[in-house]
Order: sequence, then structure tokens, then C-alpha cells
Amino acid sequence: MSQEEQMGIYIFCGIQTETDENYGEIEIEGQTKDLFAIRYKDAAIIAAEVPMKIYHPNKDNLMMHQNAVSMVMKQNDTVIPVSFGNVFQSKEDVGILLENLYPQFERLFPEIKGKVELGLKVIGKREWLESQVNQNSNMERMAKAVQGKSEAASYYERIQIGGAAQKLIVSLQKEVEQGVFTPLKELAVASKINDPIGEKMLLNAAFLVDRDKEAEFDQRVNEIHETWADKVEFNYSGPWPAYNFINIKLKVEDS
Repeated sequence: MSQEEQMGIYIFCGIQTETDENYGEIEIEGQTKDLFAIRYKDAAIIAAEVPMKIYHPNKDNLMMHQNAVSMVMKQNDTVIPVSFGNVFQSKEDVGILLENLYPQFERLFPEIKGKVELGLKVIGKREWLESQVNQNSNMERMAKAVQGKSEAASYYERIQIGGAAQKLIVSLQKEVEQGVFTPLKELAVASKINDPIGEKMLLNAAFLVDRDKEAEFDQRVNEIHETWADKVEFNYSGPWPAYNFINIKLKVEDS
């Protein structure tokens, strides 16, 4: 690393703390860096000193950010996530940021203390989705009507098939919401359904759960999965900080 290379402060998350801890170290683009806390009152931002530049959200960098936050979560039960790639010029700048964010942090701390986010994506298995399409006699009839016709002649019928398929997926999403999301929602402090990613995803949900209920929640996910295993795959992830339940504005507003 050249002497001229400007250094900056990369920030990972906010925490509630009144002590200075050792938060370990991370490897960022081949360099090992210590994690440290920049504190204000009972709040702190966990950061590392890194070369001042734009960090691209490639797989390694995203994993580095995630791993750093996970390490902090093992030591602290009140973690406010910060999105990837925020680098400031100095510790002083981060200190000013924290002072400006403190009213938001103060409000959030009691809401997220001792809570974690768990994610659940439900993806329909191809065979099951196809069987649902085949059972839909309306769609089957329309598909047969299109066969053998030119693309121009069957244009509107193809649009109708697309619309019918969309209606079917929406009805399956509602079925999964009722059978999977609703019973899990009862064990969570808060829950949220995000937009599905891809045409086979039937549920993209996040749950805010008390740490002492995490094992019970895991068990419930397993039980529900058993009843749905022939139809769908579960992609269950976490624990994470409350990414889906916190909206922190990082930019210091000009007064």
C-alpha cells in the first residue's frame, strides 16, 4: 500500500453499548483490518479503517460486510444494520453522523433490543406448479386452442394464457401466505412480505423474532415445511439484524 493512499472509515452497523469492546478483525479485499467502535452517549458505530474508494457489491465484499455484522451480533443484542458500501473520510465525520443519527438510534434501541431478523423464501417446485396448471381446465383449454396456430393468429390467446397463469400464481401465493406466513407471524414481534424474486417464488417474508423464541420459531418452520415439502422448497436464513424493519437515513441533513 502506497504512502499516498488516502484512508477512509467504512461503517458496518450501529449498536447500543457503554463500554469499549474488541470486535475482532475482517479481511477486506486482501487486507486484514480491526473493527472498532466510534461512540456517542450509549450508542456506537462499528467501523474499520480502509483505503478510501468505492467498494463494489461483489460476492466477496458482500460476504465481508455480512460476516462483520454477524461477529458484532454475537457480542451485542442491539444491532442496527447499515447498508453496504458506506465509507467516510474520517472518524470525526462518522462521529458527527452518529450524533445526528442518535435521536433515531435512541428510539430504535428498545424496539430491536434482543431481537433478530429471520428470512423465509418459499419456492414452488416445478412439478407441483405444472400440476396446478394442468388442473386448471381453463388454461388447458386455452393452451390447446393455441396449438397449431400461427403466432400472429394466436397472439391474443397467448396473452389470455399469460393472464390466467398470473392469476393462478397469485392464488398459490395467497395459499402459501395463509398456510406458511400466517402461523409464523403469530410467533414474531413483527413480520413483512416483500415482493417475490422470480416467477417460482411464492413467498418472500421477513420476521422480527425475540432471540429467546428463535428455537421455537425454527421448530415451527420445520413443522410447516414437513406439510409443504412435496410442493415447495424453503430457503430459511438468519439470524440477521433487522434490515427489513429499520429505515435509517445515513445522510446528514443540511440544516
